[in-house]
Formats: sequence, C-alpha cells, structure tokens
Amino acid sequence: MSLRNYLFSITEPAVLSTSLLEDENIQFDIPQQNSFGDFSTNIALLLAKKAKTNPRQLAQKIVDAIKYDEQIISKIEIAGPGFINFFYSSGFIANSILSILEAKSNFGKSDKYSGKKANVEFVSANPTGPLTVGHGRNSVFGDTVSSLLEWVGYSVDREYYFNNAGRQMRVLGDSVRIRYLQLLGSDIEFPADYYQGEYITDIAKSLVEEHGDKLKEENAEGLFKDKAENVIFSDIKETLGRLGIRHKHFYNENTLYEEGKIKSVLNIFSEKGMSYEKEGATWLKLAELGNDQDKVIVKSTGEPTYRLPDIAYHITKFERGYDLIIDIFGSDHKDTYPDVLAALKSLGYNTEAIKVLLHQFVTVIKDGEVVKMSTRKANYVTLDELVDEVGVDVTRYFFNMRSVSSHMNFDLDLAKKQSDDNPVFYLQYAHARICSIIRNAKEAGLESSTDSLITLSTSEEQSLIKKLLLFPDIVLFAANSFETHKITGYLQELAECFHRFYTVCRIIGSEQKLAESRLSLALATQIVLQNGLTLLGLSAPERM
Repeated sequence: MSLRNYLFSITEPAVLSTSLLEDENIQFDIPQQNSFGDFSTNIALLLAKKAKTNPRQLAQKIVDAIKYDEQIISKIEIAGPGFINFFYSSGFIANSILSILEAKSNFGKSDKYSGKKANVEFVSANPTGPLTVGHGRNSVFGDTVSSLLEWVGYSVDREYYFNNAGRQMRVLGDSVRIRYLQLLGSDIEFPADYYQGEYITDIAKSLVEEHGDKLKEENAEGLFKDKAENVIFSDIKETLGRLGIRHKHFYNENTLYEEGKIKSVLNIFSEKGMSYEKEGATWLKLAELGNDQDKVIVKSTGEPTYRLPDIAYHITKFERGYDLIIDIFGSDHKDTYPDVLAALKSLGYNTEAIKVLLHQFVTVIKDGEVVKMSTRKANYVTLDELVDEVGVDVTRYFFNMRSVSSHMNFDLDLAKKQSDDNPVFYLQYAHARICSIIRNAKEAGLESSTDSLITLSTSEEQSLIKKLLLFPDIVLFAANSFETHKITGYLQELAECFHRFYTVCRIIGSEQKLAESRLSLALATQIVLQNGLTLLGLSAPERM
C-alpha cells in the first residue's frame, strides 16, 4: 500500500472527504533531517483553502483522526506551517531487513514497467577509428541506463547505429590507400585533414603483408575502405566487450536506402506538402512546425543531410513497437535533434516516447595537465588505453558518477589511487570488509539470525537500515530520470553509513542475540552493495 493510501485508510473519512481530495497533488517526502521524521506530507497545506481553515489547525484535525498501528508508527508530529511528519517505530525499521535478506539479488528490482519495450541507442560511432574517452562516457552511460530500465521491468534492446558510407568513410579508405602506397615507397603527400592515427598505418601494413604491391591501382572505396571498416569495427566491439557492453542490434544506415525507407519518407513529405525544392535542394518546412527555420534534407548534390536518414531510422523504431526510445548523443547534437523530433511529430508519431540524453565532453587530466584529444590527428586517449591504465571498474564508475549534463574531468591520478580518496576503492572496500566480517564471524561460531532484529535500535543501526531500504526507490527514481549518478551517490552514502555503524556497533564480542542481529544487518548491507555494484557493471570483490 502506498503512503498516500495508507494515510487515507487510517484517517476518519469525515476529515479527509472525497470532495477535499479531488485534483490535489498529495505528496509524501523523506525529510533530509531525521528530526523531521521518516516521511512527511503536505496534505494540510494543500487542503486548507478548500477546508476554509488554518493549515496547522487542519493538520491537527488530521493527526487527531488518525488511528495507526504503534508497532509501525511510533509518533506523528506537526511541523512548520502544517507539515505532518511520521516516525516509524524502531522495531518496524529493524524487521524490514527481512525484505532484503529474502529478496537477495532481486532487492532493488521492480516490475513497474513490465511488458514495456525500450530501445536504447548509444555509442553509434562510425567505424573510422578507435573509441576515445568521449565515446567511453557515451558507452558506459548508455549501458547503465539500459540496466536501470531492465531493473524496473523494461525489456531493453541495446542498439548501435552507424554509417559505413559517405565522406568520412571515403576519407578513411583513402587514408589507408595513401599509407599503403607510402609503405611501398611512393613519394605521395598525406593530406592534413586525413586520419593520422597509427592504426591507419597498421591496417596498411596488413594489406602489404596480404597483397604485396598488387593493390597499387585499387580504388580507395574498394578493398582499402572495406579492410579498414572491418578491422576498426572489430576493435570497437572488442573494446566495448572489455567493458561488458554488448549490443543486441547493429543498424546500418545503408539499410534505410536499400529498403526504400529514405525514398518513402521523401514521398510522404512531398504528399503532405511539408517539403519543397529550392536552389536544387529539398527543404523541410520546419518553420511551420515551430522550429526556427526550414532546413535542407537533400543537398543540391543529391546527398541527404543527416536529418533525413535519422527521421527514417526513428520511424523504424516506432514500427518495431518500442514504448520508450532513448537516444544518447554528445552535446554537439543539441541544436540538431529538435529538427528530427519536429518532423516525426508532424508525421503523427508520439515524440513523447523519445528521450534524447546529451552528455557533455570529457577532459582527461594526468599529472595536473590536460591531455588533448583529436581523433584525426591521433593525439587522443583511446578508451582501450584508459581501461589499460585504470581498469574496467574504475572506468565504468567514473563515467557514471557525474551527471552527464555536466562537463567531466577524468583524473587519472585519482582513478589509480588505492585509498579512500578513490570512490571506487572506498565502495568496493566496504563490500570486501563485510565479506571479511562474515567470514570471521563464521570462524568464531557466530551465525546471522533474524529472531531478535528489534534489538537493532541505536541511531547508527537505524540510519543504516533506513538507507538500505531506500535502494528500490533510488533505482526507480534513477531509471525514471535516466540519472546513473544517483546510484553512485547513494552507494557512497551507504558505504559511509556502514563504516559509521561498524565503528560504533561491535559484532563479534557483543551479546549473542545482538551480535546475530548485527550480523544480519551486515549481510543485508552486503546484498545491497553487491546489487548496486552489479547494476553499475562493477565487480564486488570479497577480498582486497
């Protein structure tokens, strides 16, 4: 039963009548200060005007009319202008540990969105070079958002959208071709705006080893481009695999042309009078749809701008029956994706189902200095190099611990520290410490027990239990808001709560029933920490 319904069920009907409750947004909040209770409601403030009475007076009437179970609620207080604060009994809080111990690895999961399908598109880098740390933020964030949605009931398809045609790929093929010719001794200049990375030379070397000088007359868009695409895409998938990221679908933009979807969209725009020809190009009437100005969707050269295939691509997502469509882009897309959404809306699609999540850029800091990055000039930090430097767990955690709407400084020196300064070390150490406590207790002949949980009444015990019980709500909130940093922040607070508990509350050496109950609390904490780490895609070490 929800807190809202519980309040109504234990209050005299004459006080909270149906006419008073209509159309009111009754809220229950968890106060930041413990002195304000375990949950609080604004009901008296919202209903005072309708009831034609002072909020505090109405709050008092509500409190006087409430008949509650003292084994669940210890007291109810009125605060400020009329907030009603509820305090759980310590016994009720302590016995709530049972829900964690029974659910185990399922604690934190829910079926709220059971039966719903979600498509999460992320990474979506064209195969022109290795993934960089910028791609890393997109990759880890997208994978974790997918996991969050799965934890609240969605069936999630992770999708990678790419284009292996167009100018970028032509430049890639020609970059390999020129390096190939140079390796064979040709005195040919390498253009400054071509791909400069060592990986281009490595691909060219492999072609020399396979074909010798037989490819001197080969077109750049033939074998050179194909070889580069295959090698680079294989490396991209391998890099993602190191981070535990596996996409269900890889959708190639060329499919949209091969299946006639681009032509179909153009025809629809024309039939609906939403497009027109000007200076040899095809324009979309975006100004009529509420955007700033009309935009070109097919250039005078006959080549589509990004908008047209993106519109057609999103139509396929609706056709595939997704209830939620998530696009994860870099912040450089902020001025362009609204055009796609406006076009889709004009075609009758429910764009409310599309959530575009933009992430800010990443700056890598090493020895106090910024490491500069440029994909083509190749003075960048690849995602593989980052993982080699700090490991999978640190990479995933650091990319999740800041809101994606804020710029991120990835501090390599901090990431490599094996101390409490490093949030990953601090969190995993808390889990390993609990595992050690459980082992030591077993060696001392002590077993966990839930027979006397009511003995867990100190402020440290109660605070830790309350923090544990918040986990399902935090997961649901993070999933609804697509904020992975809410999980990392919660886990840090939980680890802090546990360390305070363990510092004050001895387990081994306490009276047996109390020790058994405290061991159960430690076990519940271990479960929640492991579940949170699993959700983030991190390991939960038992020894450190």
